[in-house]
Amino acid sequence: MLAVALAVFVVLSGRLAWLQLYKGLYYGKQADGNRMRSAVIMAPRGRIMDVHGKVLADSSPGYVLSLQAGNSFSDAEVDLLARLLAMQPEMIRKKADRAAGTYEQITVKSELTPQEITSLEEHLKDLPGISLNLQPMRHYLYGTSAAHVLGYVGEVSEEQIKQGKYKGLSPGSIVGKEGLEFVYDAVLRGQTGRRTEEVDVRGRVVRELAGQAPVSGKGLVLTLDFALQQDLERVLDKQMAALRSSGIAPNAYGAAAVAMDPNTGAVRALVSRPGYDPNWFVGGISTAHWKLINENVFHPLTNKVINGEYPAGSTFKVVTGSAALDKHKVTPEELIFDSGKHWLADMGNAGGEALGWINFQTAFAMSDNVYFYEMGRRAGIENLNAYAAQYGFGRPTGIELAGESSGLIAGPAAKKKVFNEDWTLGDTFNAAIGQGLTLVTPIQICQMLAAVAADGVIHPPYLVEKIVNADGSVYETPKRPQSRRLEMEPRTVQLIQKGLKGVTQPGGTGAWFAGLPVPVAGKTGTAENPHGQDHGWFIAYAPAEKPDLVIACIVEQGTYGATASGPVVYEVLEDYLTGKLKAERK
Repeated sequence: MLAVALAVFVVLSGRLAWLQLYKGLYYGKQADGNRMRSAVIMAPRGRIMDVHGKVLADSSPGYVLSLQAGNSFSDAEVDLLARLLAMQPEMIRKKADRAAGTYEQITVKSELTPQEITSLEEHLKDLPGISLNLQPMRHYLYGTSAAHVLGYVGEVSEEQIKQGKYKGLSPGSIVGKEGLEFVYDAVLRGQTGRRTEEVDVRGRVVRELAGQAPVSGKGLVLTLDFALQQDLERVLDKQMAALRSSGIAPNAYGAAAVAMDPNTGAVRALVSRPGYDPNWFVGGISTAHWKLINENVFHPLTNKVINGEYPAGSTFKVVTGSAALDKHKVTPEELIFDSGKHWLADMGNAGGEALGWINFQTAFAMSDNVYFYEMGRRAGIENLNAYAAQYGFGRPTGIELAGESSGLIAGPAAKKKVFNEDWTLGDTFNAAIGQGLTLVTPIQICQMLAAVAADGVIHPPYLVEKIVNADGSVYETPKRPQSRRLEMEPRTVQLIQKGLKGVTQPGGTGAWFAGLPVPVAGKTGTAENPHGQDHGWFIAYAPAEKPDLVIACIVEQGTYGATASGPVVYEVLEDYLTGKLKAERK
C-alpha cells in the first residue's frame, strides 16, 4: 500500500510541476487574452399601427455582425469576412479601419441569414475581433403596402452625426431614413442600452459583468385604414396593368392616389406607384435591390402624392368656378354660348365639340372648356390665383412627411421669371382649365376637394392619430395645423357642390358613377404632358350628402381621367360604400 501511495504522489507531483512550469506560460497567455468589451444594445423601435390597431411595422430579434472597438483587422481577415458575407472587401475594410480607431463597435451586417451565422461561427477562431449578437430588427409586415407612408430605416452615417440631428448616437446606429420612420425617429427609436462582458481570445463570452437595459421606443397609431389602403393599392395596380396591356397607355407605370376624411383631415390611404419594399433596406440594401430601384425611370422612392407636381387639368375648374361665382362675375343661371371655340382666341374644347347655350351647372358637369375660358377672363388671373391660394395651392399642406413639394401658382411674374415672356389672355385661359404653368400635388388636390365636401372648411391632412406607450396608453397627441374656413360665401361652396354632383349624374363626364349605392360627387381631369401621353385625374367624395371620404387619383400617362383614374375611384368607392372593407377588416 505504501508503494502504491508513493507512486500516486509522484504522478500527481509530476503533473502539478508540468502544469506550473511547462504549461504555465500557455495558460498565462490565455488568461491575459481574456478581455473586457462594451457593446451597445439597440432598443426595439416602437410599433406602427393603423387606425384599428393593425400592426404594420414591428421589431423582432435578428443576428448582427459587429467589429469590436479598438481591434485591427488584417487583410486576410477582411477578405475572409467579405467571402463569408458576400460583400465587397473595400466596404468591410472601411468599417474595419473605423473600428480600429473608435470606442464603439461597428456594425458590418444586420439580418444575418442562418447560413451566414453558421459560417461565421465556424471561423470565430480566425476572426477574434468580431461578435455575433441578437438585436431588434425592423420588419414591415406587409412588404410594399404603405411603403411611402412608413418609410424605412438604415444606418446613421458619420456625416449625419456631425450635422447634429443624431447627437449622441454611434456610427452604425439604426435610424429612420424616409417616411414616418424619419419624421418620428426620435419617438420610435427609444434609448439604447449597454452591456459589459468578458470574452476569451476567440471572442466567446466568458461572463456578463454589467449592463443597462434599453428602453423601447414609443409607438404610432396612424390614421390609415389598412383595409382601404390595400384595396386602393390593389385596384390601382390592376387598372394600370389593364391600361398597359390594352395599349391605351403603354407607359402607365406611375400613379398616385390618396383618400382622406374631409371632416377631420385624417388620411385613410396613400399610394404612390411604382413602390418598393422597405424590408430591402433593413440590414443594408443589396446591390440587386438597389439596381432595381435606381434603374427604374418611374422613380419608386419618390412619394408622388406629396412630391409629384402636375397640371391640375379640369379639376382646377373648382377654383375657377369659385372665383367667378364668388366675385359675382357670372350668375349660375346666365347662359354663355359655346360654339366650340372662344370668340376672343383660337382655343376650344378638347374634342372640338360645341355645346351651344349653357349655364354653370351644365358647363361644370360636362367640363366645358369654352365656358371656363370665359370664367377665367372675367375673374382675371389675380383672382384665380387668390382663390387657388385659398384652397391651399402653392404651399405645402403640412402633412407629416418630409420634403413635401409646394407646387406652383402661375401668373405674370412666374412666366416672366421662367420664360422672360409677358402674360397673355391665352395664358389666363389655360390657367382657368388647369393647364399651363400652374402645378399641383395630389395631396393638394385632395385637400381642395375635401374643403368643398366639408362645406368650405379646410382640415389639413395628417397621418398620425396618436403616440402610444408600449402598453397602448396614449403618450401624446401630435399638434396639427389649425382648420380654417375658405373666405367665400357659403352659397359659392353650395354651387360648387351642386356642380360636382352633376358630374356623376346622367349627362356628366362621370355619369357611370350613378351606379354606386348612393349619390357621389366628382370631377374628371386631363393634364397635358409635353413628355408623353396626358395624365388622367379623377377626384370624388362620398356620399354626396354628409361625405366622409374623399379620393384623388392620377395615373401618369394614363390619357383621359375618366378612363385612367375613374375606374380606380369607382371600384374603391363601391367597396367602401357596400361595406366590403368592413368585412375584410374583421
